[in-house]
Amino acid sequence: MVVSVQIAPPDFDRMFAALAHHTRRDIVRRAISAEEGALELARHYPMSFAAVQKHVAVLERAGLITKQRIGRRRVVRTNLQALLVARRLLDQYEELWRARIDRMNELIAETAGAFDTVETKRANDDRHRCPQGSPEAHPDR
Repeated sequence: MVVSVQIAPPDFDRMFAALAHHTRRDIVRRAISAEEGALELARHYPMSFAAVQKHVAVLERAGLITKQRIGRRRVVRTNLQALLVARRLLDQYEELWRARIDRMNELIAETAGAFDTVETKRANDDRHRCPQGSPEAHPDR
């Protein structure tokens, strides 16, 4: 049985799509504590300044970072609130999947218990049955 679960509104797709790329995840990580502009960020990566700018733009559209003008620089900062919202969503998914796994484990244990019961009964029946062709009477009879 497939159950459709709608936990996140569609705008979360943009956020998680932005986080899907390793360079953008690293930019978010650096922007949490550092006070770097796009030019300084670009020095950390083996790509052009324009490519880093595109990554920053994707993160900005997703609401994961902001640019703040400080003097002549535009400092890139992580939007911690957006990151916490993403974390809460992931926590909800984790809770959902842990509950499903727990239920599957319960079903497996119940099924294994049912098979053990059938196998035990069959083994007991086989033990109490006389071997074919044996002239001896069954010991319990």
